[in-house]
Amino acid sequence: MYKSKKIKSNIKISIIIPVYKEEKIISDTLLNYPVELKEKYNLELIVSDGGSTDGTLEKINGNVDKIVHHKGNYRQTIAEGRNKGAEVASGDILMFINADTYPKDIYYILDELTNWENNPKLKNIDAIASKVLPFENETEKKDKIFYFLMNKYFKFLNQIGIGMGRGECQIIKRSTFLKVKGYNEKIVAGEDFDLYRRITKIGKIKFLDDFVVYESPRRFRQEGYTSTLTKWFLNSVSVLLLGKSYSKEWKPIR
Repeated sequence: MYKSKKIKSNIKISIIIPVYKEEKIISDTLLNYPVELKEKYNLELIVSDGGSTDGTLEKINGNVDKIVHHKGNYRQTIAEGRNKGAEVASGDILMFINADTYPKDIYYILDELTNWENNPKLKNIDAIASKVLPFENETEKKDKIFYFLMNKYFKFLNQIGIGMGRGECQIIKRSTFLKVKGYNEKIVAGEDFDLYRRITKIGKIKFLDDFVVYESPRRFRQEGYTSTLTKWFLNSVSVLLLGKSYSKEWKPIR
């Protein structure tokens, strides 16, 4: 079991969680960021709500420092939600993590991040791509095969200079995020690839196998791997060649 270090750092970290109609899971999500975590690290917790009409907002606990709520009469993209969270963030490092995603060991990740400038593995790095795995209690054989190949592929892309990191957890220096002007809010799907692609033009991205996060495989269960991967591919190609997503809407799975 990882033993957390004693931290002496002025680096502030902003954890930004975009949500939309997540009343079923938001309470459990926030349990991953307890009060003692914020007491140990220079940390702020931000929830950016995309206009939930269920009980999501009512279930956000007092441990959250800032809540941004979309009140427009249009469906907000997750890219805009992340940007709105970043706008109110005061951290030197921005950690975007989805509501259905949680870190394997948040203490280890924060220890590494608070020592970013003096950390050999993060030297000259501007953004981090995390290793994504499915919830352990929901993992099937097909999931193990897919996630193994996916993580190897994304790591390879970053090694050859093609920025890629799944939006489930993207960690970026604030200064770099501002230089590339954040996420493209017009991109419905593929905004994560688009952001990291632009970052590689001015800096470096590193895929870290020890920065592990678990995600719900709910989209794969409902839509299947073939359908989801096809959409990923089409959106990636469209973003790369046309600067926009192929999908007109990214259906929320709840």
